[in-house]
Amino acid sequence: MFAVHLVAFHFSKLKEDQIKKVDRFLYDMRLSDDTLIDIMSRFQAEMEKGLGKDTNPTASVKMLPTFVRAIPDGSENGEFLSLDLGGSKFRVLKVQVSHEGKQNVQMESQFYPMPNEIARGNGTELFDYVADCLADFMKTKNLTHKKLPLGFTFSFPCRQNKLEEGFLLSWTKKFKARGVQDTDVVSRLDTAMKRHKDLDVDILALVNDTVGTMMTCAYDDPNCEVGVIIGTGTNAAYMEDMSNIDLVEGDEGRMCINTEWGAFGDDGALEDIRTEFDRELDLGSLNPGKQLFEKMISGLYMGELVRLILLKMAKVCLLFGGARSSALHTKGKIETQHVAAMEMSKEGLANTREILVDLGLDPSESDCIAVQHVCTIVSFRSANLCAAALAAILTRLRENKKLARLRTTVGMDGTLYKTHPQYPKRLHKVVRRLVPNCDVRFLLSESGSTKGAAMVTAVASRVQAQRKQIDKVLALFQLTREQLLGVRDKMRTELEYGLKKKTHALATVKMLPTYVYGMPDGTEKGKFLALDLGGTNFRVLLVKIRRRSVRMYNKIFAIPLEIMQGTGEELFDHIVQCIADFLDYMGLKGAQLPLGFTFSFPCRQTCIDKGTLVGWTKGFKATDCEGEDVVDMLREAIKRRNEFDLDIVAIVNDTVGTMMTCGYEDPRCEIGLIAGTGSNVCYMEEMRNIELVDGDEGRMCINTEWGGFGDNGCIDDIRTQYDKEVDEGSLNAGKQRYEKMTSGMYLGEIVRRILIDLTRQGLLFRGQISERLRTRGIFETKFLSQIESDRLALLQVRRILQQLGLDSTCEDSIVVKEVCGAVSRRAAQMCGAGMAAIVEKRREDQGLQHFKVTVGVDGTLYKLHPHFSRILQETVKELAPQCDVTFMLSEDGSGKGAALITAVAKRLQQPRKDN
Repeated sequence: MFAVHLVAFHFSKLKEDQIKKVDRFLYDMRLSDDTLIDIMSRFQAEMEKGLGKDTNPTASVKMLPTFVRAIPDGSENGEFLSLDLGGSKFRVLKVQVSHEGKQNVQMESQFYPMPNEIARGNGTELFDYVADCLADFMKTKNLTHKKLPLGFTFSFPCRQNKLEEGFLLSWTKKFKARGVQDTDVVSRLDTAMKRHKDLDVDILALVNDTVGTMMTCAYDDPNCEVGVIIGTGTNAAYMEDMSNIDLVEGDEGRMCINTEWGAFGDDGALEDIRTEFDRELDLGSLNPGKQLFEKMISGLYMGELVRLILLKMAKVCLLFGGARSSALHTKGKIETQHVAAMEMSKEGLANTREILVDLGLDPSESDCIAVQHVCTIVSFRSANLCAAALAAILTRLRENKKLARLRTTVGMDGTLYKTHPQYPKRLHKVVRRLVPNCDVRFLLSESGSTKGAAMVTAVASRVQAQRKQIDKVLALFQLTREQLLGVRDKMRTELEYGLKKKTHALATVKMLPTYVYGMPDGTEKGKFLALDLGGTNFRVLLVKIRRRSVRMYNKIFAIPLEIMQGTGEELFDHIVQCIADFLDYMGLKGAQLPLGFTFSFPCRQTCIDKGTLVGWTKGFKATDCEGEDVVDMLREAIKRRNEFDLDIVAIVNDTVGTMMTCGYEDPRCEIGLIAGTGSNVCYMEEMRNIELVDGDEGRMCINTEWGGFGDNGCIDDIRTQYDKEVDEGSLNAGKQRYEKMTSGMYLGEIVRRILIDLTRQGLLFRGQISERLRTRGIFETKFLSQIESDRLALLQVRRILQQLGLDSTCEDSIVVKEVCGAVSRRAAQMCGAGMAAIVEKRREDQGLQHFKVTVGVDGTLYKLHPHFSRILQETVKELAPQCDVTFMLSEDGSGKGAALITAVAKRLQQPRKDN
């Protein structure tokens, strides 16, 4: 028993001594955590450099855009071919992807040898060989009668400008085929395939093997957004935010980046890490000075590194008693599979002895222990270096997403990772230590990158088909110049109809006279009360006017829904209660003040202080009001209150108030536009053209009430199914059709209807319609303004959609943004076409070749939407080129305008009283 313990002690002591001996000799290969964190930092800097347009040419880590923009979502379907060129064997694969309640992938494949004379011969012969193998596979599998899409896994660095194109930057590993560098490998393969009469194949995607690995794993786990290969070579790919990729136009969404991390250090960034053995190995390689990081990590070089170390140790008499065999002197005699065998936990030492004997050596027990430890240090350093670079990528992903903690999956492939007994465990452990704020799942790619190429092709096919369907919907909102000219001309016709006695009753644009005859001239003065009713909020204002200065005091009151849709008496009693509260608040109880009433609904007027409501809009439905004089209703409510006596001088539409407010600042202003909850325009018309009012002298402001344009069907050719759905679901079906296509109250609802339709078609939100999306009015127009903001990242768009109960992917967010853009752009263009009709009419009425005019504008859509105002102005310029139109924002709203109209009316009344 004692003898057994003695032997065991001797062996453990021997083992310990040998390990210490090797540790001292390979001290420079042991990397501390501080060193790894430093390497992480260097790699992050290289990634940044590779992504920048100006710095990419000098970056060693090329960060190549792959034009793979989406990962599988599970709805992929069909039959695809896949080729895999990059290793010692060439593989052809047929992949059947189906989705019948569950994801299902069936594969048939064939391996073909890749002879050295082909890999290092002539480029044309290489691609002819690939095409021959494909033709053989299709014939064997009875596929020659089918036209199939193909994904090409090409495991070498390529510069891509689109998914189905790739210019070879340089060969790596054992490939050296002449005449291929700087040419498009897809085009070369396509040419070779055309020489086969029986091949009818479409190459849809060129894929790097790391991208293929990521896509293969993403099919099983949608959280997978990184692919890593540790095999013959090593590389990584990951999903990067488009906003960070200077090399590709566009900021929306994400794209897979092929890092080509094997070249990390080619610029000298790792010189302090490299050892004499790394330098010796590099000098004897096919590509000296290149792929230096890969040469410290991958399977093609690991065995050779071990051989060089053992040779040096033997030379200095640290191994084999100084003996060296010819095999130990021969390059390539120790392979990575030998390293893996020597590191096996149980039979490792026995394997080591066997391998060394095969090399013509006579190893002692201590030699075997030392050699095994050399293998451990070399492979451990490989795992450490890989872990540092991968940790840098994971940190970047977390920072891109602005997360304190990242949950993600890394797809793994490669013979070294798969066959080395200790490698995966070591890699995982170090990664988790370097990035403790990342929860990483490592998923082995069972079917290799070839399946991934098929998945990229399947995704490309799906995205292509989905894109066509989405574009078909968006095309409905893209108006041609001819269509916009049609809107302009039809609007012009309706303006004329509305002004004439004979056609007024049939006109959809009512052209209501306002009895506002003049604009402010600067002599107005006094205190005025103004009311502003037009939405869910009601404003009462005290306006003091003196010598072109205006001071205002106001208070906002809510109009509850039950009041908006109750009785007329309740509505006006509520308004008077608000007036009483305001006067009390201002200390003006009992004061006699002239009052201007901004009433933002279509009214027929016979004088400035009388207005018969034509019909409610914008959600109001108070009974017993339509067909009644709302000024009289206000007077009656004041009488019922019996607390104050107010002189109601003018009833004013909000557009007229806006025009007057801007006209006070700019005498050229003679048009008012509201583009907000509702949409409307007013303008100063020649009295001679207004057949509804007596008199031919001077001008009068006309409230067009253009929201009703199209109620006669004249713009039905550009109304979509979504416009019709919104109209049918509104409080006033069949009315205000133009307003329902252009105003803030309805744009969000149009978007919601489109999103529901796209989701039903399986083009959004994985086909799942949330309950909140089914809720009418949930998608407010303010969301359009937020989503379309140029400063808003897609991550923030996703957050807005999540507030609406929509679990969106990055791709969903892009589509939602496009839908919002299409709907708001059409709204702005249609508004612009209507405005072009009005300015052209004013130009022609005055017989001018060139017309200069200012338009006063108000409304939340115009003010808050990031692009609406610009598109509207561009459309006016295009459709009314002889008019120089300035748009002036009304800062103080229509309440100030009501006070100014009251002041102008008082000024104009005075001469009549004097007479």
